[in-house]
Amino acid sequence: MLNELAAVLRRHPDRPAVLAAGPTGRTRTRATRGELADLADGYAAALHHHGLAAGDTIGVAVRPGPLALSVLLAAHRLGLRVAVLDPSAGPDVLTARLALARPALVVADAAAQAVAGWARPLADRARLALPRLAELGPVRTVGRRLPGCAPALRPRSGPAPDRGGPDDDAVIIFTSGTTSRPRAVVHRRAGLDAGMRAVADLVRPRAGAPVLGGTFFVLVPALASGAPVALPARSPRVLARQVARLRPQASYLTPPQLRALLAQRPRLSGRFYSGSAPVSATLLDRARRAGAEQAWGVYALTELFPAAAVEATEKAAFTGDGDLVGAPLPGVDARVGPDGRLLLTGPGQAHRYLGEEPHELVDTGDVARLDGGRIVLAGRSKDMILRGAENIYPGLYEPALHVPGVNLAVLVGVPAGDGDERLVAVVEPEPGTDPGRLRGALDPVLARMGAARPDALLIAPVPTSGRSRKPDRAATAALAAAATGRPVPSPRRGGRG
Repeated sequence: MLNELAAVLRRHPDRPAVLAAGPTGRTRTRATRGELADLADGYAAALHHHGLAAGDTIGVAVRPGPLALSVLLAAHRLGLRVAVLDPSAGPDVLTARLALARPALVVADAAAQAVAGWARPLADRARLALPRLAELGPVRTVGRRLPGCAPALRPRSGPAPDRGGPDDDAVIIFTSGTTSRPRAVVHRRAGLDAGMRAVADLVRPRAGAPVLGGTFFVLVPALASGAPVALPARSPRVLARQVARLRPQASYLTPPQLRALLAQRPRLSGRFYSGSAPVSATLLDRARRAGAEQAWGVYALTELFPAAAVEATEKAAFTGDGDLVGAPLPGVDARVGPDGRLLLTGPGQAHRYLGEEPHELVDTGDVARLDGGRIVLAGRSKDMILRGAENIYPGLYEPALHVPGVNLAVLVGVPAGDGDERLVAVVEPEPGTDPGRLRGALDPVLARMGAARPDALLIAPVPTSGRSRKPDRAATAALAAAATGRPVPSPRRGGRG
């Protein structure tokens, strides 16, 4: 699909490609299809002139938009491997990750360099941090260059050979791990292409009608189908105006983005897709009631995207324990291992972790069962809570806590002595919801939880972290411990990519 995109963009060069919203929500064109194709050609020639060759790695720290997409298209054309730099990972972790990837060049926009330099105190408040980029390798600036930035990498004319085969590495996406042992997912070009075609088959974008979404895996399938892509506004209030004015045919928002949007009581239209973190039936139902034609939860991992999907109506009709994430998408095979963990394989899976041997199956780390071929999650194996003689998987019971008025609900364990744990339900209400009424609505749900009934219920905002703003279980456990007067638990890592 990436190989085809450049030619597709040239067919209607004057049509909008990437849109953005102003303060009133009115959209403007950030780049036409022809401008995007020109940028990709220009950056390909510039990177080739810089001396980069097929198989080299470049680090990319550029905000989502035309510049980022054009750099990625240029790198793909030259057969370069892209290492994505995530400012939310922290400078120490990122330095260790990039030491493993060894980029020949780092390309960054002015904002990323500000986060790594003079604006670091401000960025710290937003939980964003980058190391000094020059410590990672040679740095070049794309886009507007401000004082103190690295030299510019300017688009240029000249040769830019098409290189790279389907079995060559395409992208490195860092996921979990520590500074001593970082973990990086490597997708090859064929797997990347298969994943984006799966997204196109799921979303079915129509030419000419806008799609709302900011990730690479939304941008490419939509543009290849002839649809312009609108980058979601950061402000929930502006996002609500943007959606009302734009009326996108399809929108992809993370659960935190969707919750923030719904708090504005927007008028929705088209199909909504949400993933990158658990998506409750209540959240999908709220999207439907706000006007969405369909609302889908998408189960995807850094190692395999997308893996499964479920529409709101099917999810709401599911009455079993656990979180129904739907049937595996075409080509994806799901099985449950002897220890209850979900194993996946499919054409869009990653090839390996950087520095490790190729893997045949993706170990999701999720405890699951198959219900008539559909995947039902019981939670992360690392999130298991031990209370008495019971092993409790939070994901098996958290969906039931999402009654009307609940924004987010998490079950965490708090040390209780002698290696045992107390079980605490931390429930975040929707804006304007009365906590007393919410407790009353939750009482019958808690009573039906049997051996997993929580020892305490805490009504409070659930801490989130990472670029997808997933629930931060370690921080939530610390919050629960402080609120219940128990010792602060040691952090435990886990979570889907």
